[in-house]
Amino acid sequence: MDWNYSRALLSGEQLIFAITIPLSTAIILANLVIILGIAWNRQLHNTTNYFFFSLLVADLCTGVALPFIPLMGLNRALSFSSCLVAHVFPNFLFLAFLFNLVMVHYERYICIVDPLCYNNLWMHRRFPLACLVVWAPPLLYASLPAFGWNNWTGPDWNGCCASSPNTTLLSNCSTNKTTCCSYRRVFPNAFIYLEVYGLVLPAILTIAGMTGRVLWITRGQLKDICRLHRSVERGSQASDREQRLNMRYTRCVVAVSLTFLACWVPYLIYMHACIAFLISDTKWSSTTHIVLSCTGIGSMAVVPLVLGLANRQYTEPAFKLLQKLRDRWRRRTQGSEEAPV
Repeated sequence: MDWNYSRALLSGEQLIFAITIPLSTAIILANLVIILGIAWNRQLHNTTNYFFFSLLVADLCTGVALPFIPLMGLNRALSFSSCLVAHVFPNFLFLAFLFNLVMVHYERYICIVDPLCYNNLWMHRRFPLACLVVWAPPLLYASLPAFGWNNWTGPDWNGCCASSPNTTLLSNCSTNKTTCCSYRRVFPNAFIYLEVYGLVLPAILTIAGMTGRVLWITRGQLKDICRLHRSVERGSQASDREQRLNMRYTRCVVAVSLTFLACWVPYLIYMHACIAFLISDTKWSSTTHIVLSCTGIGSMAVVPLVLGLANRQYTEPAFKLLQKLRDRWRRRTQGSEEAPV
């Protein structure tokens, strides 16, 4: 029994690290590139980019914690304090990332919907307060299990103790003497339901709603531009410029749709699958849980990178640095080839 448990736990951890380490490395490096691009370009030192900078920091922390988030679904032998840290800290980083993402979308949404009131937003006049709003509530909510809202003194869920290699603790499964650490012992069902349907899902729907509203407004403005263009040229057929504008808008809609499908749909599938198995109180394959959690959370962490890498101002310093390194390398190679001659 000890050998089977240790082997299953080791294989689960190896699968998690095999999936998350490359993805986590890519997320960290891409965030560092964009962060350095904003830091080096003084023209980007404004409130709008400060919000995006805060989002990048949260996404960077999520990339660092990415290998540890799927580990929350495994039953491990940890003490009470270690178990709380292993579950509370990654959850805090995830919620902080989500709050920052909503704030960035809201700030840009107001810029398009109501540009006259954009500069008078309270977020621009009191950036430290806005930064506190997106970091403090996630910390407070994620820390609730540490203040007593947990199931640590209750029975072990899902056969946690039964699969533990320490057979001496089997008789104490219903007490606090066991060292078995499970997410069900840290997060009660009410806590999970409140986080999913009270915080995460409304945030995702809010982001989707603001994005759809922006596309709708953009479509209306595009129609006004085409109407004015036709009135000036006094023509009834669409010109080449109108066709290019319509094609650009179509590409934008396709890009936004593909980004939503690739980044949000995997996480939504993972989230509802977890809730479905939690309600049914049935066991499910650890491999399935690992793959869904890694792909779902990893794909969601790519959203800020899509927004950042699409802006040339953020990536221009990195491209200039790479170009300088490439020029130096070419000069060295040319010098080494000309030296023997």
